Amino acid sequence: MPPEQVTVLGECVADAFTAPDSAPGELALRVLPGGGPANTAVTLARLGTPTRLLARLSEDAFGRLFRARLEASGVDLSAAVPAAEPSTLAVADLDEQGSAGYSFHAEGTADFQWTRAELARVDLTSAACVHSGSLALVRAPGAEAVEEFLRRAAATASVCLDPNVRPLLVAPEVYRERLPRWCRLADVLRLSEDDLALLRPGADPARACDDWHAAGVPLVVLTRGARGVLLSLDGERAELPARPARIVDTVGAGDAFTGGMLHRLARRGLLGGRLTGLRLAEVVEAAEFAGRVAALTCEVRGPNPPWGSSLTEPAGAAPGASGTVRNALGEVSGER
Repeated sequence: MPPEQVTVLGECVADAFTAPDSAPGELALRVLPGGGPANTAVTLARLGTPTRLLARLSEDAFGRLFRARLEASGVDLSAAVPAAEPSTLAVADLDEQGSAGYSFHAEGTADFQWTRAELARVDLTSAACVHSGSLALVRAPGAEAVEEFLRRAAATASVCLDPNVRPLLVAPEVYRERLPRWCRLADVLRLSEDDLALLRPGADPARACDDWHAAGVPLVVLTRGARGVLLSLDGERAELPARPARIVDTVGAGDAFTGGMLHRLARRGLLGGRLTGLRLAEVVEAAEFAGRVAALTCEVRGPNPPWGSSLTEPAGAAPGASGTVRNALGEVSGER
């Protein structure tokens, strides 16, 4: 049986949501543990995939909050690095549709200070897949060490990347310059419609997928809001509709989709190496499952993906859910 463990590398972010009941002259914030890679790791672990998170965890109050959530979800933190730097903070403001706009406080924070020595100590023997993305791929000074680690991982494990472009912190040109290198080392490129618009403005999605395949990545997964998901496996394509959900908010939905997809592929023994034997029908099945995981995440507040046991309930019928019934991936800007 091939190894099922997934190693996730990336940031933990304190998501501070503005509270509508703030007193006059004050702004109350409700802080939830988040961050795209951390959300994906939590999803994987809650679904039952052995999951390890490579993170630099601050010793501040937010860092303790991250650790408690990750450990309670079953994420392995044995390779996490205790960090002296502060945690990254994102202040989120939800609109009437449950989508979040963010402002980041990330200068000199723990997440982006990776060194080659810290990552060289990581044993990849049991990893079927290494997933990374978001700001860890592009923020100095640690981005080069992260990319070097991913090149090492690609020798034995499948590599999944989610660029999660954040133009307020890093110019899209930086992502565009590095994307061909990422395609050469990655086996799965998972991105949103917002990412596509920033990376390839005005590009036809199919043409963009073909270009990325030509650069080296076998599987491209593009979530397209209300139009669902586009899957492209070496040019062979399928489209899936977005799954209906009773939306509370869409925070963390894209990360939950990624976690659900990788969980399903790992459970089927399909991860490891360059995915040369992968069939489109297997990708479709994994994406259908991932859509269900994302839908359930939208039906609760914050980046709170479901446990495997809750998947016996059909999405759209969660007890106590409120809000408007919409497509679970229909709010692309609030996926993470």
